Amino acid sequence: MPLPLTFACPAYDRILPLAHGEIIPQGIRLNYLDLEVEEIFWRQLRNQEFDISESSFSSYVMLRSRGDERFVAIPVFTSRFFRHACVFINTHKGIKEPGDLKGKIVGLPEYQITAVVWLRGIFQDEYGVSPRDVHWRSGGEEMPGREEKIKLNLPSDIDLQPIPPDKYLSKMLDDGELDGMFTARAPSSFTKGSPNVARLFENPREVEENYFRKTGIFPIMHTVIMKREIYEKNPWIAVNLYKAFSEAKKMVLENYARTEALRVALPWVHDEIERTKQVMTEDWWPYGVKKNRHVLETFLRYHHEQGLSEKLMTIEDLFAPETLDEEFKI
Repeated sequence: MPLPLTFACPAYDRILPLAHGEIIPQGIRLNYLDLEVEEIFWRQLRNQEFDISESSFSSYVMLRSRGDERFVAIPVFTSRFFRHACVFINTHKGIKEPGDLKGKIVGLPEYQITAVVWLRGIFQDEYGVSPRDVHWRSGGEEMPGREEKIKLNLPSDIDLQPIPPDKYLSKMLDDGELDGMFTARAPSSFTKGSPNVARLFENPREVEENYFRKTGIFPIMHTVIMKREIYEKNPWIAVNLYKAFSEAKKMVLENYARTEALRVALPWVHDEIERTKQVMTEDWWPYGVKKNRHVLETFLRYHHEQGLSEKLMTIEDLFAPETLDEEFKI
């Protein structure tokens, strides 16, 4: 009798074979729930509503560093994103390059979200801008009232304050109340064409490709977590889920290579795939620990340096031990 498990995750291409039942994890029957990430994270981390779900990597690391053992992860990385394109500035503040953010007021939706952890780390490592050099202001991006999902306990030399409860970041950036913004979603003041808001990096694709060539890092945003109580009763599910997620991703990427009919509504998707391979190799979206160790360890260092982890976490602290060696031999 297959084990019934709920699985909450947006309908990413790489998980659709699981959602549609084309790939079935051995011994498991998935009840797939297509929800947006903010809702999933809130409901799962607050109320443990799903057996398996996507999770903010930062939120998961923060909880585990505090001894919260409710969840255990598998090294499946459902969301990755280069974030240089997600730095926005007010065009009247004299900000021309990353170093100009020193001493500036920068908004962010939450201090602990994975995207801005990566950005702060990248700005420190690549441009010499420490998180302590910037005045951080947190709150809702497009509407007032957003709060941190997890209570913070930051070092005293980090200047983080909430924005007024009746204001939101996108408008504050447009109005010049903020000098810049680190975020995961482009603010509406930018997407609607305000002359007051621009990207810091005018050519983010070039900057991001150069960053990858230099560091080998394709930043991990989200992972997959399981309720520990279910995992401990059924430890076999960790590897079976890992295998199924890997098979689903492989199926999708192989379909992209087919030329008899486009699987994606982009005319030159095949050229884009070839360009991506030239920069990032054939396996540009790897799962598992072995191929992601440097990326994971870099993020864990950033997380601890920025005061978000109670201690410096290790890969072995976070993932089901059965998944740490994904090289299955027959």
